[in-house]
Amino acid sequence: MSPFALEVTTFVVALVTALFSTPLVRRIALSLEIMAKPGGRNAHTVPTPRWGGVAVFLGFTFALFVVMGLALSTGIKIWDRVVIRDLVGLLFGGMLIFLIGVWDDAMDLAAKKKLIGQSAVAIVSMLYGFVIPGFSPPFSHGLWVQFPTWVGVPLTLFWYLGMMNAMNFIDGLDGLLAGITAIAGICLFGIALIKGHALVALLMAALVGGSLGFLPYNFNPAKIFLGDSGSLFIGYVFATVSIIGVSKLAISISLIVPLIVLGLPVLDTAAAIFRRWRRGQHPFTADRDHVHHVLVFQYGMGVRQAVILLYAVCFVLGLTAFLISGGPQALAHHVRL
Repeated sequence: MSPFALEVTTFVVALVTALFSTPLVRRIALSLEIMAKPGGRNAHTVPTPRWGGVAVFLGFTFALFVVMGLALSTGIKIWDRVVIRDLVGLLFGGMLIFLIGVWDDAMDLAAKKKLIGQSAVAIVSMLYGFVIPGFSPPFSHGLWVQFPTWVGVPLTLFWYLGMMNAMNFIDGLDGLLAGITAIAGICLFGIALIKGHALVALLMAALVGGSLGFLPYNFNPAKIFLGDSGSLFIGYVFATVSIIGVSKLAISISLIVPLIVLGLPVLDTAAAIFRRWRRGQHPFTADRDHVHHVLVFQYGMGVRQAVILLYAVCFVLGLTAFLISGGPQALAHHVRL
């Protein structure tokens, strides 16, 4: 079985698992009354179960364990020791942040406690070697900027916290984050594929499959929300995949590329923090000034209209990242071969 066949299998297993597990997760959330209530900055009008992230997590992890089993049983030698360490580290860190999200969905943790939990998970991940070593600027023709430890470690912590909270903040409309995840994941999958980074491609295939399997139940009108169990987990996966992708110069995806692909949630989060700082508020203070809230509450757009517009923005950003990463040249090279 080729690496591409493993990636396709990963996507299908994740998609089917999320698709069929979401209704079960929804029933469990309803029975336990894990609900998001309407009102305040929320756009929904009826109580809606959370914990949708459970289905995405199940699809993601189950798919990866299935392909690992296939690889081992068929004797495929596509993963070396470093790749296995990265995969185990990501699954362990992902499980930890997922559990924090599950707890938060059920108990509504204070922002300070949630931030402490996120920081702890980031530190554990760094112990597995997920530290930003440097980066390769686009169009640099092989230039590598190396970071000293005293820069790499705090930068990595900031990267993890920023990415997880960016995904959390943008999760404000039916289907928005799940769709953004799928679009960004497809773009990063394509970039990883042409750069020859099999592990990143595999992880993105699992994340895209899980998100698309969940999306039919989450699109407006949503039957279930991702909750923090989903948004924090998705942010963690994107943050870790970016570090894995930048860790090898020859196949570097560069931190700039995922920043462009995920430009919408990243810029929205940066604007929210700056806005709250100017008002003298806590950075995690809830408000209705996120870009998706502005489209709905200030400009009067329907939820579906706003979500589709933001999908289009993410697609354009993803295409831009693909072009910057040398996608067309790589494709032309493969065609010549």
